[in-house]
Amino acid sequence: MPSPIKSCTVFRGTSRFASGPLAEVAVVLKTAPQDVLLQVFDDATGRPIDIDTRGTIEEVITRLIPIPADDEGASEPRGRGRPKLGVVAREITLLPRHWDWLNSQSGGASVALRKLVEEARRVSGDRDRIRYAQEAAYHFMSAIAGNLPGFEEASRALFAYDRRRFGDLIAAWPEDIRDHVVKLAFADLDPAES
Repeated sequence: MPSPIKSCTVFRGTSRFASGPLAEVAVVLKTAPQDVLLQVFDDATGRPIDIDTRGTIEEVITRLIPIPADDEGASEPRGRGRPKLGVVAREITLLPRHWDWLNSQSGGASVALRKLVEEARRVSGDRDRIRYAQEAAYHFMSAIAGNLPGFEEASRALFAYDRRRFGDLIAAWPEDIRDHVVKLAFADLDPAES
């Protein structure tokens, strides 16, 4: 299940039209003139999203709220895991030697796997944040700036993490697009890294 959208940004052509929490943006879209073409982007992924603005404002907002799965009264038998604690059983495929090693660990395979995952998250956290930011910026750029001059070179500079070259290549782009792509690509990262 994808993560819920927390905030988004709306563009009207090359100009930022609105930005903020999803529900607030939905109200802006609902009240915007119908003849205005607007594009909405998820700020976490940079991907375009659709918001159904039919009906009243209350109906629009209600459709934005994800419906939780109801474990109570489900006709299927409960599977493994501890759903109320957020522990969900899923299938993974490993070689027999991997299972042997996991089963020999203190606490068993599940505890050992959780420890390995937490250690990997801790070690590669910064690298993962950079990659997610690059991907979000690229998704946004592809959707709204794919035909702008220097797009291909800017994409290469983005993934090379060459912030200075990236900035030079997008300097002539419309201000709101340029500012938003820089925010997506570099806002959460340490300024000393650039």
